[in-house]
Parts: sequence; C-alpha cells; structure tokens
Amino acid sequence: MLRKVFLVEDETVIREGLRDRIPWDQFGYRFVGEAADGEMALPLIRKTKPDVLITDIKMPFMDGLSLSKIVSKEFPRMKIIIISGYDDFEYARQAIEVGVDQYLLKPVTRMKLKNVLLELKDKIEQDQEQEDYRTQFQNEIQEYEQFSRRRFMEKILEGELSVKEIYDEAERQSIEITAAGYNLLFLYLQEKNKDKMAGFLRKQDEVLHYFLRYPQYLLFRWNVNSYGVLVKGELSRLPELTDNCVEYVKRTCEGEEQMDWYVAVGKPVERLSLLSQCYQSVNHYFAYRFMVPGLHVLTEDTLESYVNSQGENRLAAVDSSQLNPEIIKDFLTKGSSSEIQEFVQGYLGGMSKALESRMFRDYVVLHIRFTTIMYLESIGVEKEGYTERIEGKYQDTSIKASQVAGYCVDILQSAIDIRDEKNESQGNSAMRKVLDYIDENYYKETISLNEVADAVNMSANYLSAIFSQNMQKTFVEYITCKRVDRAKKLLRETDKSSGEIAQEVGYKDPHYFSYVFKKKSGCSPREYRSKGTA
Repeated sequence: MLRKVFLVEDETVIREGLRDRIPWDQFGYRFVGEAADGEMALPLIRKTKPDVLITDIKMPFMDGLSLSKIVSKEFPRMKIIIISGYDDFEYARQAIEVGVDQYLLKPVTRMKLKNVLLELKDKIEQDQEQEDYRTQFQNEIQEYEQFSRRRFMEKILEGELSVKEIYDEAERQSIEITAAGYNLLFLYLQEKNKDKMAGFLRKQDEVLHYFLRYPQYLLFRWNVNSYGVLVKGELSRLPELTDNCVEYVKRTCEGEEQMDWYVAVGKPVERLSLLSQCYQSVNHYFAYRFMVPGLHVLTEDTLESYVNSQGENRLAAVDSSQLNPEIIKDFLTKGSSSEIQEFVQGYLGGMSKALESRMFRDYVVLHIRFTTIMYLESIGVEKEGYTERIEGKYQDTSIKASQVAGYCVDILQSAIDIRDEKNESQGNSAMRKVLDYIDENYYKETISLNEVADAVNMSANYLSAIFSQNMQKTFVEYITCKRVDRAKKLLRETDKSSGEIAQEVGYKDPHYFSYVFKKKSGCSPREYRSKGTA
C-alpha cells in the first residue's frame, strides 16, 4: 500500500527537484501535493490527509514550525519531516516540541531522504497495526461487556441487588448510573422475512446506535429480540428524554415492512431501589404487543386510549368469535414466563362481566386448553409429553369467574415450561453441535459467528444470545480462550516459534497473536515460555 506524502518548500528549484527526482513509488509513497508556504499548504493538507508531511522550516506567511504545530494537533498520526538550512539547536528543540519526527539539514540527498522515508513508512505501518489490534480487541471486549451489562440489569430489575451492590457493580463495569430519576423502555425488533435480513439489520443497527450516542441512555440486551433502555436524568427532563426515544424509534421503524417492532414505556421513578417497580409497569405494557399487534407504542396512555376507543361495553359483549387463538399461539411462541401474569391480565382485560356467564367461562377454559394443545403439537410435543401437565388440569371446567385468571396462568406456565424444556433439549443438542464445530475449526482465522450459525442451521442473532447464556462467555471470548489455551500448551511442550504457534491457533498475524496473548495472560508468549508458567 502506497503512503501519501505532501511537500511544502518556498524555494521553487528545491521543491521541483524533490518532487520530480525522487522515485516516490519505489520508496512506497504517492506524491499527493505541494505548496510554497504553510498558509497555502494547510487547506490542501486537510483535503489530501497525507501520511507524511515534508516542510521547510523557514517560509513566508506561515513557517514550517507553525504549520507543524497545527498539523500535529489536527492529525496526530501524521509524520512530519522538517528540512532546514540552519544547523541551530534552538530550531531542532522547537521542532521536537511540536512533534516533528525527523529534522534534516540541507542539502537533502536522495539516499538520506530514502532512508528516512522507509523508516517512517515502517513506523506508520506498525502504528496502524497496533491501532487495528486495539480496535479489534476493543470490539471483542465490548461484546463481552454487553453480556455483563445484561446480567447486571436483570439483577437490578428483578430486585436482586441492594443499592450499595448496584453502585459497586456499576463502578466495576464503568457504568455511570447515578441520576436524579430513571425510566425504562423495552424495544422489540424482529425481522418478518429472512430474505430481507440485510434491510432489517440495517434498521436495527440504526435504532440501537441512537441510544449509544447519548449518555442519558443505557442500552442493554434483554433477550433474543428485545432490548432495554435505562433513561437517566433530572426528573423534570425524563418525559422529554423518553419522548425523544419513542419518537426516534417510531420515525425509524414506522412503515418498514421487513420488521415487527414495539416500544413499551414504564413509569418514571426517583430511586434506583424503585427500578423494579418501573420494570413491573413496562413489562405489563410490553405484554400487550400480543393482544394489540397494531399498537406499536405501548404506554399507559396509548393503552387507555385504545380501550376507550373500543367502547365501554366492548368486552361485556364479547363472544366466541372475538377470542382469536392466534393471540395465544403468538404468546406461546414468543413470550416468556415473566410475562405470563401481564399477558393474562391484558388478555382477559375487562371480561369480568362476560365471565359471569357459566357458558362463556366454560368456553374460555376450553378455548385456552385446546389452543395450547394445538400449539404444543405444532412444535412436535407428543401427547404423552403434555397429557398430565395440560389435560390433567381442571378436568371440571365449571370453575368460578374468579378462578379463570389463575387457570390461564397455570396452563400457560405449563405450556411454556414444556416449550422451554423442548427448546433446552434441542438447544443442548444444538450447542453440542456448535461446540463440536468450534473444536474442529477454532484454529481457522476465518471462523466467525455467522459461519458457525450456518453450519448448525440457526440464525446468528439467536446463536449469539443462546451461546452467551449457556457458556457465560461471548462467542469471540470463547474462541479467544481456546486459542490462547492451545497456544500455552504449544509454548510449554514444543520448540515452535511464536509465529508458528500463532498460525496454528488461528492468527495469521503473529503481532496480533502476541497482543491478544498478553491481554489474556498478562505476559507475552516469550515471557510465558521463559517462565515456564503453568
């Protein structure tokens, strides 16, 4: 790859001589521009962004030191060579102060400039390598941090941590959680058509990156298709901050045919210790995505407006045709145990008057039972797998109106337990395939989450979620640990060089291998071998 070089020299003969007589491409460079003084050079440098700037020290309008000072500040990675006709220590000292890399005295010979350019090219490439390593490793660390943040937020919202434990863990994870008030949003984002996955992922990234741009929002994953956003700020600003979130999600997702989306908003609280209450409210609203699929923004106000729009006697006059089995099937497919109570409350809604009818109560009970059985059979559960746990419940359908909600909760819980057991069994089988595939291929540089997902026939998004949940590590962290463990064994038991071991465990670049190894082990491969560390 040719590096870019820019030349600033007020003496035309010298400037043209350097420009025309130096074989820049042979030295690994491309000549991208020239100027007679710093003032004329600066806008051209900002436009071309060279890797190396060569400038005379004494020029009219803006001298080389002034130009170098500005360039060093704006482009800290740019290398600067000053050429000077003055063998003066004071000039050299000032050049060092502004970050100049080389100070050459005139006349500058071709050989001298060649050596300096080649030296700087090597340094540029080493700096770029280190920056690439840091970026790649940071991306891996961020993936792990997202997993840790999810577990942290689960514990907060479920009331498992004291306030002191919350602050201690937040400090450990470098999360700024202190605020005068809090609110909570849940986002549901899922593709409708796998053939349009690319478009969905672009929209999903667009939504999620919005929350990463502002310190008032703390984004965390909740489950495979859901995300949480903790809104932090002054109590007086919470409504504005929350509305901004909702409006952005609505504006970005509305009308997108390739995705299902919902956003639920909780009720603000003043204390961290009250976040579990906020969670209860947002979880309640979130469950309504199954009952009112056309209502994408789920808040206390929007749900109240929806109910009012149906008329006061909507549910009092409910009949069999109004109980859609798809609502229950959809919940059993996508819902979780933590949402059952909220779902049942929303599903039965204002049916209290209708449930006073013995005939209607019997219908509701049978409807839920038969719909649940149909769902379980549709996912491959054999009759003996559900008979006792589903059909064995409430054989006498003549239950009181006050018992209907309990029946619904009970039977849906049983069905979700059966579903999760089946998924866990399939998941264990799938995870075994995943781990076997990784064991056989972790040493390949190209191995990726997408590759493994394709190999076991599941989506990368789902694999990422279940992998971290089952292994308590992210996919990348697991791969890295296996590679480093294998490298340690090879360092202890063979005489292979660090470069050979890097290739063997999946790192084409031995420098990046050393970088990762040191990050994970606290010492370089050479130090590990010399110490005989176990």
